Order: sequence, then structure tokens, then C-alpha cells
Amino acid sequence: MTSTPRTFADSVTLAPPSHHHHLHLPGKRLRHFFRPNGRKVHIAGSPDEVETLRRTLSIIEKDGNFDLVIHGSPEHIDALKETHSHHEQAHKLLREQYGDILDEFERVIRDLDALSAELHMISDHAVQLDANFSKYGYSAHLRTKDSPPESSANSLYGDHSSAHDRDWDAERQQGQVMKFYSKPIVRQYFHKGLLWRAQEAQEAASYELFIDLLYVGIIAISGDNVAEEATGQALLRFAITFMLGWKFWSDISILISWFDSDDILRRFTVLFILTCLLGFTTNMAASWTDTYTPLISFYLASRLFIALSYAWHGYLSPIVRASMWSNAALTSLPGALWIASIHIEEPQRQGLIWTALMLDIFGYTLLVFFQRGGCWMGPKLQAWCKKIFEFYPGANIEHKIERTGAFVTLVFGYSVVGLLYENRVPFGINAYFGKAVLGLVQAFAFNWLYFEIDSFNLHTHAIRRHVFSSMIWMSIHLPFIMSFVLSAASLSKLVLAHDCPDSSPDTLFETYALRSAPDISSGQRWFYCAGLGIALASMGIISLTHVYKTIPNQRLLKEKRLVFRFAVAIIIICLPLVESLNSLQLIATTTGLVLFVLLQELAGSTCTQETFWWDNNKPCKYMARCKVTRKELEASMKNGTVINVEDIAKREGGEQGLEF
Repeated sequence: MTSTPRTFADSVTLAPPSHHHHLHLPGKRLRHFFRPNGRKVHIAGSPDEVETLRRTLSIIEKDGNFDLVIHGSPEHIDALKETHSHHEQAHKLLREQYGDILDEFERVIRDLDALSAELHMISDHAVQLDANFSKYGYSAHLRTKDSPPESSANSLYGDHSSAHDRDWDAERQQGQVMKFYSKPIVRQYFHKGLLWRAQEAQEAASYELFIDLLYVGIIAISGDNVAEEATGQALLRFAITFMLGWKFWSDISILISWFDSDDILRRFTVLFILTCLLGFTTNMAASWTDTYTPLISFYLASRLFIALSYAWHGYLSPIVRASMWSNAALTSLPGALWIASIHIEEPQRQGLIWTALMLDIFGYTLLVFFQRGGCWMGPKLQAWCKKIFEFYPGANIEHKIERTGAFVTLVFGYSVVGLLYENRVPFGINAYFGKAVLGLVQAFAFNWLYFEIDSFNLHTHAIRRHVFSSMIWMSIHLPFIMSFVLSAASLSKLVLAHDCPDSSPDTLFETYALRSAPDISSGQRWFYCAGLGIALASMGIISLTHVYKTIPNQRLLKEKRLVFRFAVAIIIICLPLVESLNSLQLIATTTGLVLFVLLQELAGSTCTQETFWWDNNKPCKYMARCKVTRKELEASMKNGTVINVEDIAKREGGEQGLEF
């Protein structure tokens, strides 16, 4: 067997020959191996390592007899398949020649590999414990030892060469210095359809939570203003100012999510944008009469500053330069329309406003389709886009969902705060209290539906499912939040109205008695019901973008339950047509309909073998379907291989969603 080409095991000369089969440690990546023809294949961990590794290898291996591939690329997979097939043939020949001796030899190898894996797991567990203690503070003296730099594991897998000399006693006593400026680092980026992510988990920074606090006031001001007037012009002003405020929030979230730059300058950047947001907010109420110019000025200052930040980050990060400069151009382009709108009076101004708004909100979505180089392009344009936008930044999906959920929580919180009032009589259980309780139940049901019901038994999130489901998920949140704020603001007016029995304004504290109206206007009815119905329907659309697990014998599938939800949303939207309903009856009717949706979701998600009221120890089973032929299953059992579900999903025509 001396003519057999070398493999990756033979390439490590520092380990004893009898232990070549122990070199593959769990969780460690191969750095190189040999093809059947003897040509060496080196593996780069990421696209940005290719040039550095190529220069290093050209010095070490001057004969140039090697291949350089990117981990996970088609070239890497083909080389592995070729080598794997070669060893399978060699294994069959050995079995034909040696029979029982080979079986005994393989048994010994399996036992040794099991022991090696156990030892490695214990060592890895110790390292993870030490890392946790280093992060949260030590509570015990723990020592770990990494592989020495000259060990076989280190030479084969790397990743430990800089960690062997760590002094944990010294590290636990050392602090960190926050610099005024540090070069921004791309957290994650797309390259040829693959998302390369930073190893560290992205957590919400404290200043991101501070941004949310400011938005509580913005939501309150915009909602109270539109509910007070309850006219078409007020609704138009509310829609425009709310969408502009939404862009402030999304701009900050995207910039923080794309680049890691934990320095003082980053915090000054956020503070400047928040200052612009504060100035924008103080000019919202009279924006249609006297303060439109300062309103747009503060908005433009923030947008142009974001565009400048994109350009600067693109200059510092050549790998995503084309994408960042394109984003900077798209961010700056609507500025000309906003400036022009300042010099035009109503109603001609609306044409420029809505054109600029659409560019601001959906401009990045259009850029994403160009960056992906879709089939809808011509061959030349598609090739050009794939070349120019070979790399483009992405955002962490967990961080994106967390930040969006935080904003939705603010909106639900605003609806609860709007229900509060002060009572001045000893016994305050009256119509006001009843309406406030019904509004509280309504907000609680929406929170339950959004955060729990629609996230229960989730198989694939919309962002990971497909590019279109990802776009819909992110886009539909704007009308969902905006309509719910409109409904919540109107609900606060309905709670204080004294148009029903047992609702004397004399029972209210003086401040709230002045705000109590003898009846509710038609505009407030439509704002409340239409806002609530659109919000409920928007949640249904958000739910449709996900893929849910299939449970056998489920009482009602998710799709059928959503049909009921859309039907209830239509009924709620049409309720203002019944003008005989007073405020208490209107709130009670809408709350009952929302509770019907909630109960229908809870009961419909159970199995027919189970009772709805208690646990009968017969848990539901999860069932999934995938297109695997019997021939594939038999071949898998014969060869002892494992079928990759992700490969099957890709083969069925699914496309992974985007993270940004």
C-alpha cells in the first residue's frame, strides 16, 4: 500500500503514527488535506483570508503544488467528495483482502475515538467555564490548558496558537479601556449566498435601550395629537411624521447592527441622531402650519449624517465598500425632494413628500435585489452586480428580532399608559373603570398573540425562510405599529367619554374631567376600529411569513386559524358603521372579538387526542415532510451516511432569507 496517496492524517508529522486517526477533534475544522493524486488542498476560513493565506503558502510551498479553497465553497465540497470516494474504494479493497482483521482494527479505532471525544469534551467544557467566569466574575479557581503551539492538533486545526500563553490570574485583574475611536469592523456579510457571521453574540447596547425611552414620548405626542383632532388632515400628518420617526429608529438600528465599533465616537454619533430626533419631535404638532421647515431640517440633518457614516464606513471597509457607498447615495438622493418640498405649498407638497418617503423606506429594499443579482436582470447586468456587490453587509437575525420586539413592546406599553386616569370618589367601580379594564385585556391579548401565539411551534422564521418573506416581515411592521398606535390613542379618548350610563365626569379628577367628552366623534370611532382591525390583520400577515411545525391531529391548522383572524379584523373595521354603539359598547365588542381570536388560537393549536383544559399525558408529536425517495433512504442505510435536511430543503426550491 506504499503507492496510496497521502491524506490529511499523513500530513501531520508531529504526532505519533499510531495516533493519526485521533486528529479529528469535534468542532475543529480541517486546515488542509491531500487529494488522491497527492496534490495538497489548503482551506481558508473565510474569503478575506484567501490573499493572506496565498502569500504565506507561496513562501512555504515554493513548488506551488497546492490548491486553495474557501471553506464551504463548491470547490471545497468537490475536493472533499473526491477524497472521500477514494478512501471508500480503498476501504472496500482492504475489507476484501483482510476481512475479520480489518473489522477488529476498526473496532479498536472506534473505541479510541470515543475515548478521545470524551476527553476533548471535558477539556472543551472546562474552557467554556473559564470563559464564563472571565466574563461574569470568578467564583472559583479554574485552570485550563490549551494545546501547545507545536502539538498536532494545533498544527492541523489552528485556532489555539495565540491562546496557549494566557495568564488567567493576570487577566482576571485587568480592566479594559474604552478608546475615543476604534476602526469599525463588519459584524457579518454575505458572500456568494453565504452569510459570514462574527462568532460573538450581538447584545443590545445600553444606548439602544436609551433610544427606546425617547420613542415613548414620540409615540405619545403623535398619538395624542391625531386622536384629539380625529380628522383626515390629522391622519395624514400622523402618517407622515410617524414614518419619518420610524426612519430615525431604523437608521440607528442598521448602523449599529452592521458594524462593531464600541468606542466613544459611536456614542457621540447616536447622541447627535437623538438630538435631531428631539428637534424633529418638538416640531410635529404645528408641522402643517408653521414648523414644517424645521421639522424637515432636523430629519435631513440625521439622514445626511447617516449617509456620511455609510460613506466613511465604506472607505474603511473595502470588502463592503460598493454596498456602503450605494447605501450612502440612496440615503442622500431623497434629500433633494425634501428640500424642494419646503419651498412648495400644500397640497402640491404632498407629491414630493410621498415620493421621498417611498424612496427612504423602500430604497434599501431595491438595493438588496440589485446586490443579489436576480434572474430578472439581463445577463450582463446580473454579472456586473454580482461582481460589484460580491460582498455586502448583513445584520444579526437575533438582534433584528429583539430590537423589533422591543419597539412593539413600547407600542403595547403606550396603549396601557393611555388607559390610566385618576378617580376622586370612594367607590370608583364605574363605566370608566370597566372601559379601562377592557382596554387592558385588549392590549394583553395583542401582546399574547404577537409574542407567544405567533411564535409558538415556529419552524423557520420569515427572515431565514426566503428573501420575499423577509422583506414582507420587515415592511409590514410599520403599518402594524402605526395602526395600533392610532387605535390606542383613540381608545384613551373613548375611555374618558361620558356617553354611557354610570360615567359621570364628576367622579374623575379635575384634570381628567376636563378631557371627558359627552360623546365620541365619527373620526375617533373610525380611528379606533380601523386601527385595531388593521393591526390585527397585519399580525396575521406577519404570522403567514413564518413556517410552522405540523402537528398530527391538530384541531385547526394555522392557516385556518388565520382565516378567522382576518374575518374578525374586517368585522372590527366595519363596526363604526353601527353608530348606535356608545363608547362602552364599542370597546366591549372589539375586546370580545379580540378574545375570540385568542381563544380560537389557543384551542385550535391543541390535538384532538388531548383535552383543552388539562394535561392527559399524551403529548402531541411533531411531524415534518420532506421529499426523500426510497432509493435515497436505502442508499443512506447501506452506506451508513446521514441525510442532510438542509440540503433537501435547498433541493426543493426553497431560498434562504436575508439577514439585514
